[in-house]
Amino acid sequence: MSIISKRVWILSLISMFADIASEMLYPVIPAYLRNIGFSVLLIGILEGIAEFTVGLSKGYFGKLSDTKGVRIPFIKIGYFLSALSKPMMAILPYAGWVLLARTTDRLGKGVRTAARDALLSDEATTKTKARIFGFHRAWDTTGAIIGPLLALAFLHFQPGNYARLFYLAFIPGMIAVLLIFLLRERRTPATSGSTGFFSFFAYWKKAAPAYRKLVWGLTLFAIANSSDIFLLLKVKEVTGDDTTTILIYLLYNLVFALISFPAGILADRIGMKKIFVTGLLLFIVVYTGFAFTTRTWMAYALFIVYGVYAACTEGIAKAWISNLASTKETATAIGLFTTIQSIATLASSTLAGLLWYYAGSSPVFLFSASIVAIVVTGLLATRLEEKA
Repeated sequence: MSIISKRVWILSLISMFADIASEMLYPVIPAYLRNIGFSVLLIGILEGIAEFTVGLSKGYFGKLSDTKGVRIPFIKIGYFLSALSKPMMAILPYAGWVLLARTTDRLGKGVRTAARDALLSDEATTKTKARIFGFHRAWDTTGAIIGPLLALAFLHFQPGNYARLFYLAFIPGMIAVLLIFLLRERRTPATSGSTGFFSFFAYWKKAAPAYRKLVWGLTLFAIANSSDIFLLLKVKEVTGDDTTTILIYLLYNLVFALISFPAGILADRIGMKKIFVTGLLLFIVVYTGFAFTTRTWMAYALFIVYGVYAACTEGIAKAWISNLASTKETATAIGLFTTIQSIATLASSTLAGLLWYYAGSSPVFLFSASIVAIVVTGLLATRLEEKA
């Protein structure tokens, strides 16, 4: 098996175009929401609900994908829903409608993610899992470089015209959907068992002990890791302008994309735990720094470090989880993990919004850094297997 197969390339390009669409909008969503009357607290609740939606749907559709023995239909529907959500954001500037649009986007991510990640896992061995997920993450994040660049160019000529930008983002979103038709399904035998909405939680009892221990640690981390929108709000607070905020976010994604594949290769060689813990230590540095930063150059520096953190954790966490699951239940294992993670993110983003609203931004970041310090201590003190 070639380390980077044709299917991995196609899935990576699909993710890249989908991310171009999403990341054209992500850096400006905070400003757009503030312009139409959202408070920081309401933004936190909105993002928490959106993440909660994606989390529950990842678990359900991951289990359904394993049960049906198919992946591609879930990938198609998921990417289409996310593409559709982009113009929806601009149609009506009301809280309920914006929540529906964001939920549609997150639901699309929930439908597709576990099935897509199971396909990626099938294209790797236990010895190449981190680099495969790192390679995919690198291309996904390349979209997060191109997207903000397009947004920056557009807003240069039409400053503040967020509505039209939402419509334009529909184009790369649909390119991602069309690329899915290049994939061919490799059906696996359907499995028996309940397909009720919460049936995927039953996987917890039969999962390997190493899986459960890892998920506990990752969940505590998720409680500390609120939406990146709060980091972008802090950057906007420090710099005072959309262009600089987008440039800083662009730099973060450039670092993320460049480091993801090498970080995956290194994790396959020296161990996923070592690289993951390194990423968490960098997270502590970044969030502590943002509690005190008052200058633009500091925001740039911290987001560079944040890009390295993301490369050392995001793809590697999924690779690690998939290595602890059987081939027939990979999507269920990833789906359950992301469901638990998203429930924690709901609490995290809501709490971050409350802290910011009543006490300012610094307590938000110091709280997160403190919790992650506890996570690092626990991971270092616990023996965690990296393969089933």
